[in-house]
Amino acid sequence: MRIAFGNLKVSKEAKKYLEDCVKTSKVSGGEKVKLLEESWGKLFGYKYNIAMSSGTAADMAALMTLYDTASKGNYDKVLPGDEVIAPALAFAAVGNSIRAAGFTPKFVDVKRDTMNINTDLIEEKITPKTRAIMAVHTMGKPCEMDKITNIAQQYGLRIIEDCCESHGGKYKDKFLGTFGDAAAFSYYVAHIVSCGDGGMLSTNSKQIRDITDSVKHHGRKPGSLYFDHLRYGLNFRMNDLTASIGIPEIQNFWEIFEKRKDNLIYLTQATKDLEDVAYFVQEEPHEVVSPHAFSITLKDPKHNYAKLYEFLESKGIQCKRNFGSMPTQHGAFEYLGYKKGEFPEAEYIGDNGLHFGIHQFLTKKDLDYASKKLHEYFGGE
Repeated sequence: MRIAFGNLKVSKEAKKYLEDCVKTSKVSGGEKVKLLEESWGKLFGYKYNIAMSSGTAADMAALMTLYDTASKGNYDKVLPGDEVIAPALAFAAVGNSIRAAGFTPKFVDVKRDTMNINTDLIEEKITPKTRAIMAVHTMGKPCEMDKITNIAQQYGLRIIEDCCESHGGKYKDKFLGTFGDAAAFSYYVAHIVSCGDGGMLSTNSKQIRDITDSVKHHGRKPGSLYFDHLRYGLNFRMNDLTASIGIPEIQNFWEIFEKRKDNLIYLTQATKDLEDVAYFVQEEPHEVVSPHAFSITLKDPKHNYAKLYEFLESKGIQCKRNFGSMPTQHGAFEYLGYKKGEFPEAEYIGDNGLHFGIHQFLTKKDLDYASKKLHEYFGGE
């Protein structure tokens, strides 16, 4: 592939950390993990940071803290099966993590141009069993956090931010991940910070930090290895080998961020004349879009998403679908009983959208090549 979705080059600094792990045989959640957590918190001002085995694990752990934090009193205890509101369109980890944490996802349709949850439709999905809203900043595009925050406050709901694709993004001068009760980040190979795999849960709440420390250790008492399991928990821990790869990435975060942002801006400008045929991620004056990927959603199905996908792949540009509607386009969520047509915008995007990488190792020639191939495809229609 000339343009792979993501690329990881293990730095010299990372190799030194890895060599130290091998030399000392200390690989299970030690000094490297602590350094990763501290470095991440300093970047954005997140008070508490708990390294995780993946972004999905971070989502799950954040959701599992709701059993201790989302009750409105003894009369309203949080129970398995209670509901969490989430966008219908997102990577499947969003819906899967809600289910794995013991909750029921209540899906809300999205807006076609932003691919984020339609905040005008949230309230109609709220029931007495609703415990939280999961705000997913898809493709690094910030959600309308003012509206989500107002709704959450009005109904006494928690907010979990899925920032797996939005490292360093901002909404109205505040970093994403600071609006909710907890935020989940992914360090998958294609993301701005990469450990190969891995993730982080960030929060400004000591209570959530302490509960997360328990949840990620099979529900044990925080800081204890004694087999006394206080709550539902699993093994979400990151190890020092994984952290060793990510530490230099965090230390060089803004350099990586700016290179990817330059790539996103360059390709956006190079394809500006194609705005009549496709939706691209747009950055508004009140926000900073995180440069996760280059997304294309066709404005007219006649341009044929499947053919575009095959064309780009054949030209060495690795593509991924724009996720699809979890409740109606993925068999994993059939158990919820939703029917095709209930989420028209998410379904449209799932049938007519794709994205490819803009990672920091791409050159201007690579970006020019991608632009040329897009123009070649649409010019031939």
